[in-house]
Amino acid sequence: MIPLLDLAAVSAAADLIRDDVVRTPTVASPGLSEALGVPVTAKLELLQRTGSFKARGATAKLRSLSAAEREAGVVAVSGGNHGIAVAAMAEALGVKATIAMPRSAPRRAVDLAARYGATVQVTDDITEAFALGVRLRAEGRTLIHPFDDPVVVAGQGSVGLELAEDAGPLTDVVVSIGGGGLISGIAVALKALRPEVRIWGVETEGSDTMARALASGGPVPMVPTSIVSTLSPPSVAPLTFAHVRALVEDVLVVPDAEAVRGSLELADVAKVWTEPAAGCLLPAARRVLSQVGPGCRLGLVICGGNASVSDLLGWAERFGVRLG
Repeated sequence: MIPLLDLAAVSAAADLIRDDVVRTPTVASPGLSEALGVPVTAKLELLQRTGSFKARGATAKLRSLSAAEREAGVVAVSGGNHGIAVAAMAEALGVKATIAMPRSAPRRAVDLAARYGATVQVTDDITEAFALGVRLRAEGRTLIHPFDDPVVVAGQGSVGLELAEDAGPLTDVVVSIGGGGLISGIAVALKALRPEVRIWGVETEGSDTMARALASGGPVPMVPTSIVSTLSPPSVAPLTFAHVRALVEDVLVVPDAEAVRGSLELADVAKVWTEPAAGCLLPAARRVLSQVGPGCRLGLVICGGNASVSDLLGWAERFGVRLG
């Protein structure tokens, strides 16, 4: 049985990265409250360094390395945001980084990682990217895994610490799932500090690795087909699966088109520009509200905003998504 992280581990990671990351705003959202019909608090993690929560876990891992490990360099595998974060934080800390990314990764993510000084290697798909990461680790680099690492998960959990400290009363919190590192860390912190809060995960169809793992009793491989590359690992990890199974209420799965619609709606009513990995929160939140009924006080973790205007408008045209 895989042991779960505890509040002490998350608090230690938060202390480790305190001077490197932004304590992002936790704000009541009048627009979202009106749109959803319940009080909504948004954790604006898209205002984090590098545009997503990933800077937290990446920094925690980089800060934990020995001098010899820092000298040898690091490698990361990413569909977008994790690669940007590792590249940026490694540059800030003087560590050489190599980033393996699939061709499906947004061009902007590839360009940003390179701009931060990382060596970017593009593979045919995310499975090949992970295989490349394993080979580079065997050559002596430290692999900064996007979610299968307790230090990374603890770093992401600092989001939950801040949410517990800064938000008013909440009954339910909705968090996007890629590999499950963010929701695992948040769940550890929130369940320790606010045990009454229900935590819900959301994935997009074609990247629903956690939902499939829960249905199968453990992680299962799949070939991601969702447009939401930042939520598209080939499998979740036993580590994150164990946390979600123990601490999360349920994992909801929404279509890509609804995730794109959610991003447009967040721009319209919440005045924030998000990627579909955050846009999927809105259709999931409506499903949560239909299950829990009145009295809900909702928290949404707006995980990232690394989508260009042309990206989002292109997806909207592809799926025929229009507001109004």
